[in-house]
Amino acid sequence: MSSLRATTVVGPLVAASFSAVLILSFPAGADDQGPGSSKGGKPVDEAPAGVRTTTTLPQRISVDNSSGKTSITATVKNEGTKESGGIRLLVVGFDGLTVKSIQGCDAIAKKDLPEGSNSGFSCPVGNLAAGASKSYSVDATFDLSKTGKICLPVQTGDGKKTFWQQGPVPFGTTNPSPNAPATPLLLGTDNKPVAPGGDELPRTGVGRDVLPLGAAGAALLAAGAAGLWWSGRRPQRQAG
Repeated sequence: MSSLRATTVVGPLVAASFSAVLILSFPAGADDQGPGSSKGGKPVDEAPAGVRTTTTLPQRISVDNSSGKTSITATVKNEGTKESGGIRLLVVGFDGLTVKSIQGCDAIAKKDLPEGSNSGFSCPVGNLAAGASKSYSVDATFDLSKTGKICLPVQTGDGKKTFWQQGPVPFGTTNPSPNAPATPLLLGTDNKPVAPGGDELPRTGVGRDVLPLGAAGAALLAAGAAGLWWSGRRPQRQAG
């Protein structure tokens, strides 16, 4: 069990696209998730020589239509030739996608979440050897009457640098199945809401990807067509 306290998200986080593949596994619904994908990911701050961190999300997930529950496997990997040093993975939900729990990770306080995010967890990955990876089972809910996104930044342990960020990338379907037991959602697809009048729901775009931070008062700017800059107060150092 992690002894770390939830920390404030620090450093610029930038959304874009990247390409890498990693096979994921998850005990519940693994057959529905397909291979992992780094879609919507991009390096941000320069990593130390020989270190190359990436993340992957399943290409598809399945949402229970009665409960809204879903499971997502989030994986971080060091594809470099040297150890990563101490790093952490953040898992942040937006709009209809709410992250409920991740074993071994700490919830990010509501006041420390960026505007537009409804939930987030900080996972202390530690030092990843070259070629090593670590996967986290994410328990989440998805409100099918809304669009939903998820974001996976990889930061130094103190949050001062962000080596990589995947997202905010959407999960969704253009063919809702309200009468079925579950609705399959695809990575990189804007959700078509099930509720009446859903076609009029504002879609997430550049305006939603530029997330102003309230408490810290930092200025946030868009970076490209799908940019995101996200800053926060410096996290407290943890004892020993």
